[in-house]
Formats: sequence, structure tokens, C-alpha cells
Amino acid sequence: MNNKKIVKKVLMEILDWSKVFLFALLISFFIRSTVVASAIVPTGSMEETIMIGSRIIINRLAYTNEGPERGDIVSFYYPDNEEELFLKRVMGLPGETIEGISGYIYINGEKLEEDYTPIILDYDFGPFTIPDNCYFMMGDNRNNSLDSRYWQNHFVERSKIIGRAELEYYPQIKLLR
Repeated sequence: MNNKKIVKKVLMEILDWSKVFLFALLISFFIRSTVVASAIVPTGSMEETIMIGSRIIINRLAYTNEGPERGDIVSFYYPDNEEELFLKRVMGLPGETIEGISGYIYINGEKLEEDYTPIILDYDFGPFTIPDNCYFMMGDNRNNSLDSRYWQNHFVERSKIIGRAELEYYPQIKLLR
């Protein structure tokens, strides 16, 4: 074989591998932008459920056919600065009135039974009436969480929710639903 044929064969091999690599990158980009997202938890607002430094998978398609439910952990754009992403638990749904009284959360005047956090509120809040197509968010670490109770814009619009947290994959593997 002469040198031109060898060079041509090597270049064809590089081109073939480049196509495979480019295709894999495009598929990866498509999945990350439309199906799932990965996030690192920067604060302790969701402790003991999700710890600082945990890595989680967000399902971007979770609310394609249905809306968020109370108790879902969701990623969303912070209403007071949409360049920041937050991770909190959905506590109040559209049309409901939520308030904190004597350490407990009440929805439309009824005490909410929660099995995901043992934390009792240090002080009362609300009442807040949640507008249509909006949600009220709180961290599980209730007394150490910058959440809907404190924001200038207390509610997260449905269109600002990125998706539902499904899985913690570091430092341990744990389903979040």
C-alpha cells in the first residue's frame, strides 16, 4: 500500500469516529435539555431528605401530562431572581390557602400530615392564598430554608418548574419519590 492510501484510510477512520462522537454529543445534549437534568444541592434547606453536596437527577418530563402534587420535590427558577435554580418541596397547590400555626402547616384550615420531615416550625406564617397555576414551596429543613414564606414573590408559576427530583445518585443512591 502506498502512503496516499494509508493517509486516506486513516482520515476516513477519523471521520467515521468523529461522526459517532458528534452523534453521541447531540443525543446527550438533547436528553439533558428535554428529558433529564442533573444538579448538585448547594444548601441545607432540604436536610435530612437531601444533604448538601448531594447529586440528583431531575425528570424534566414529569409534568408533561399532570401538574405537581403536594410533597413532590421540584427544581424551579427562583421567583425573585430567575437566573437562580432552587430545589424545594411542593407544599401548597393552586387555589389553596396555606399557613403555619403553632409549629404545624395548615391547608384550607386543616392540619397537614407530613411523613417526610419531623421538624416543627419555630414560628407562624401566612395565611397565603395561592393563585391559579402557582405553587407554594418549602424546604424540609423548615427553620433553615429560604422558601415561599420569605420571597418577595411568594409563589412559583407552573411554567417556571423545571421538573421533579427523582433520584439521588451521590453520595448514595436513593429514590426521592
